[in-house]
Amino acid sequence: MAARSATAREGKSPKVEGKSQKAESRPQRSPLELDRLIHERLRLGIVSALAVNDSLTFNDLKRLLETTDGNLSVHARKLEEAQYILCTKSFEGRLPKTEYRLTAAGRRALERYLDHMEALIQAMRER
Repeated sequence: MAARSATAREGKSPKVEGKSQKAESRPQRSPLELDRLIHERLRLGIVSALAVNDSLTFNDLKRLLETTDGNLSVHARKLEEAQYILCTKSFEGRLPKTEYRLTAAGRRALERYLDHMEALIQAMRER
């Protein structure tokens, strides 16, 4: 078995000119393609909840979406890496507080996703 680099062991994508290879290799979608990043149930829930709230804490999202810490953390990180949401960590007294906000790019992605879904629904109704 070949030895993995420290970057690969840590689960990080190697950097290429300031960008990760993961972002570089992400294929460009045509306007007619579904955004698979948002389409996943929990990520759609996160983006939708943030679209109607200025911000939500990690615990607020966890309760609202009825999910586990680990599941929410993984999906929120994917949205953060895509720059759809912004994560801010702070302390209230001695307790850590993680807060999420929808970015402008995230709002645009949600709008495109909703437009796409509306077009699919309309096409099916016309059949």
